[in-house]
Amino acid sequence: MRVLVVEDTEVLGQAICDRLTSLGHGADLVTNGEQANEILKYQTLDLIILDLNLPGMSGLQILKQLRARANETPVLILTARDQMDDRVILLDAGADDYLTKPFNFRELEARCRALLRRHHGYAANITEHGNLTIDRDARQVTVNGEIQAVTNREFCLLEVFVGHLGRVLSKDEITEHLFNYDETPGPNAIELYVGRLRKKLVKSSLSISTLRGLGYVAEIS
Repeated sequence: MRVLVVEDTEVLGQAICDRLTSLGHGADLVTNGEQANEILKYQTLDLIILDLNLPGMSGLQILKQLRARANETPVLILTARDQMDDRVILLDAGADDYLTKPFNFRELEARCRALLRRHHGYAANITEHGNLTIDRDARQVTVNGEIQAVTNREFCLLEVFVGHLGRVLSKDEITEHLFNYDETPGPNAIELYVGRLRKKLVKSSLSISTLRGLGYVAEIS
């Protein structure tokens, strides 16, 4: 999944990005509020991790403008404030969740999973799709109860397909979900990842069809 981390403390922001990247997500760091706001006007994302105290433009201002544009991307606020009034203001402005600094990275990961899951309409971290079961906590995939060995990036690709069942996804759209700005995947990278995932899920209820010149569509049979 594609995540934008907006955090002016570069060491912390990069640590968050590294953690998310290690899980197979595409994660980018922006340290300036105005720059982040410009990116959010045009970039499609799966999740935004947003600090409140930023140079150029505050996290709260960014959040309000994001929601004013009817952008429903989940937003996790990072804040040093822990007063009830502050939390109410953030939630009323459109924040989906918040995490008080300092925080544990495992909790950050859990909150990100929950927001991504809810954004795609799932009530639990374990979901079943025919004979295919996806456990987002354990990052485990099973077919007919048998564990399939998938890489972190393959797992994220599977989440992209399951989150857009029945919808045609172009290679560019899939690339935006999987890779960050600094990565330059080869022209055949998406084909390779899709091919590997297909082989591992060949006996599952999920089918991934190629539509020549358009992209891919995943369906549950």
